[in-house]
Order: sequence, then structure tokens, then C-alpha cells
Amino acid sequence: MSRKKLTSALLSPFARAVHVLRPLGRAWAHARLCAAVAYPVPESVVVLSAPEVPGTGHIRLGRDLYLYRELYLETQGGGEISIGDEVVISRGTHIVAFGRITIGNGTMIGEYCSLRDANHKFGEGVSIRHSGHESKPIAIGERVWIGRGVTVLAGVTIGDGAVIGANAVVTRDVPAGAVVAGIPARPLMRAPAKEE
Repeated sequence: MSRKKLTSALLSPFARAVHVLRPLGRAWAHARLCAAVAYPVPESVVVLSAPEVPGTGHIRLGRDLYLYRELYLETQGGGEISIGDEVVISRGTHIVAFGRITIGNGTMIGEYCSLRDANHKFGEGVSIRHSGHESKPIAIGERVWIGRGVTVLAGVTIGDGAVIGANAVVTRDVPAGAVVAGIPARPLMRAPAKEE
């Protein structure tokens, strides 16, 4: 018997046990998230791994969310993050609010996205690190699809049903139903109107 086959045979029972115990890990992650945020977390929220939650914890979570691993959810000062129902936030996404970030029902956010509603102030003779922040709210509508690696900057509103192409940098508002991509994000097409 090869070394690889033997090792696999020895480790398989442990792998099966870990697989069976996976729901306990999710329950622990859910409990850790509940402890980190200031508002109640619905039981229907699926948390694969507890997000990192620095700051005030002013985060409102809707029902039936699916939160992947390695999320970073930060609120500072009076900042608040508000996430609607049935939202999916994929691995490695950073959401940082010094003011307000809202994410509408049914939105999907791809891996490694960044949503930040604030920028550092800077000026002559003041270090950027200690100069404070200037924030403008970010509002993401319902059923928005944000592709992998997208950056959404402060002050942006994304309308319902919009699609943001992978790795785009969104610097201005996106109308409902629009499809945008690029750096900076520009319109590619508009979704066809629904027939009544």
C-alpha cells in the first residue's frame, strides 16, 4: 500500500467526523457574530465562519443571509451597516462604514469586494493617519449582482437589479437595471424592460 493511500485511509474517519460536526462550527460562528454586533441576528442567517467585526458593531442583519468566510464588517463612530433579507456576501469581502451602508434584499456580492463609505482627509502638515475621515453613504438596491473583486466608493448609489462586472471600481451612481464594468465602471448595457 502506498504512503498516500495509507495516510488517506487513516485520516478518512477524522475527515468524516469533521464533516458531521460542521453544523456545530456554523452554530459557533453564528453565536460569535451575535456577540459582536449591537442588534439581534436572525436564526436563519448562515455564517460559515465568524466575520471580523471591529468598531462599534452597529450592524443590522436581515433574514436568510449566507455569509461566507473571511468577512470584515467594520463600523466606526455613528456608522452603520444595514443588510436586507436573502443577501449573499462571498469570501473575503470588506464592508466599512463611518456613515451608512445599506444593502437591499436579494443582493449577491462576489468574493473579495470592498465597500467603504469614507476616505481619509489630508492636508498640509497633517499626517493622513491622524486626519480623520469624510464619509458619504453607500446605498445598494435590491437584487443587485456585484461581481468578484469590485470596489464601491463613498457616495455611490446602485439601483435595483443592476449588475457590476468583476473587478470594477464604482465611482458614481449606477441606475436600476444597468450593467456596468471597468475602471472606472461605465455602462455596458441596460436591462430590457419587463413586459406586463
